[in-house]
Amino acid sequence: MTTTKVIEGTHAISHAVQRCRARIVAAYPITPSSGVVELLAEMCADGRLDARFVAVESEHSALATCAGAAQTGVRSFTATSSHGLLYMHEMLHWCAGARLPIVLANVNRSVGSPWNIFVDQNDSLSQRDTGWMQYYCENNQEVLDTIIQAYRVAEQVSMPAMVCLDAFFLSHTSEPVTIPDQSVVDEYLPPFAPSFLLDTSDPHAFGGLPANDAYMELRARMERSMRQAIPLAAAADEEFGRLFGRRYGLVDAYRTEDAETILVTSGTAAGTSRGVIDAYRAQGTKVGLARIRLFRPFPVVDLRRVLAPAGKVVVFDRNISFGLGGIMASEVRAALCNQTPQPTVFSFVGGLGGRDVTPETIRTAVDYALARQAPDADMLWLGLKD
Repeated sequence: MTTTKVIEGTHAISHAVQRCRARIVAAYPITPSSGVVELLAEMCADGRLDARFVAVESEHSALATCAGAAQTGVRSFTATSSHGLLYMHEMLHWCAGARLPIVLANVNRSVGSPWNIFVDQNDSLSQRDTGWMQYYCENNQEVLDTIIQAYRVAEQVSMPAMVCLDAFFLSHTSEPVTIPDQSVVDEYLPPFAPSFLLDTSDPHAFGGLPANDAYMELRARMERSMRQAIPLAAAADEEFGRLFGRRYGLVDAYRTEDAETILVTSGTAAGTSRGVIDAYRAQGTKVGLARIRLFRPFPVVDLRRVLAPAGKVVVFDRNISFGLGGIMASEVRAALCNQTPQPTVFSFVGGLGGRDVTPETIRTAVDYALARQAPDADMLWLGLKD
C-alpha cells in the first residue's frame, strides 16, 4: 500500500531500493551515506527485503560485489560518498564496460584534503567520464522516485546509474515522502532479466581480453547506449508520472517560457532559487530557472529548448574543475556553442564544502548578470571571503 512518512533522504533511498526488490546490497558505510545501508541492513534482517546484505571491507569491494552479483542476473545496489566513491573509481569503469545496470546512491560530499563532510558535487562530477548515468535530485521525494526510475533506465540500456543528493541538506533532513505501493512499482519495474549472465549451464565470460580491432567498437556501443538512454529516461519519467502522479523532466524548467535571463543549477540550490525567481517575477523581471536533473548522458536538446528564450544564462555550480571553472557551466557552454543567437553565459561557483546557498547568494549572481552585457571573467566566485 502507498504510505507517506517523514523520513531522511538516506532512508528515502532505502525504501526505494526495497520497493525495487534489489537482491544484493553491498555496504561499506561512510558519512553521510551510512543511513542508507543501515536501514537496508535492518530490512534484510527482519524480512522486509528479500536480499543478501554483504558487509565488505572497502568501497572498492562493495562495488566489486555488486558487479559479481549483476553478472549473475541479480539486481544490485550500493551507496557511498566522497572518498568512498573515489575509491570505487576502478570499479566504476569496470561496471560500465561490462554493461552492468547497477544503481549506486551517492550522497554528494566534499573531498579532501582538508577533511570536510559537507556538500559539494566534485565527488560525483569527477566520475562523469566513467560511463555511469548521473541524476541530481532536489528533494527527498525525488530521491526515492529517481532510484526507481534509474533501475528502469539502467536495465533497458545495460549501463549503470548513479543517483546523487546533497549531503545533510537532503541526506539528514526529514521531509514527507510518499512510498509507492509495491504492486505498482512491480508494474513499472519488471524483474531484472539480462540477455547475458553467468550461468553454469550456458557459460559466458565478462571482461575478457578483446583484440585491438574490437575494443573501440565496444566503446562505441557504450556511447550509443548512453545516447539511447536520453529518450528512454524521458519516457520512464513520463510513465512514472502516469502511474504515481509525479514527473520531473530531464531538465526541470520553472517560469522559463518568456524568460530573458535563466538561472541554471542542480540539487537543493534549485529549491532555494525558486523563491528568488518568484520575487523577480513579482517585480516584473523576466527570470526563469532550469534545473539539470539528468547530467549524464547530457540532455543537450532539452536544455537548448528550455534556454532558447534567454539572452543571458546564469549557471550556479556547487563544484569546480580547477583551471576551468564550474563543471556544469562548461557543459552548458558546449551545448549552446552552435546556437544562433547564442546567449551569454555567466558562470558562478559557490556553496563548496557545505557553505550556505541563501536567496541572497542566488540574487547576487542574477543581479550581476542583469546589470551587465557580459561577465568580467569566465568564472566568478560567490560568497568568497577573500
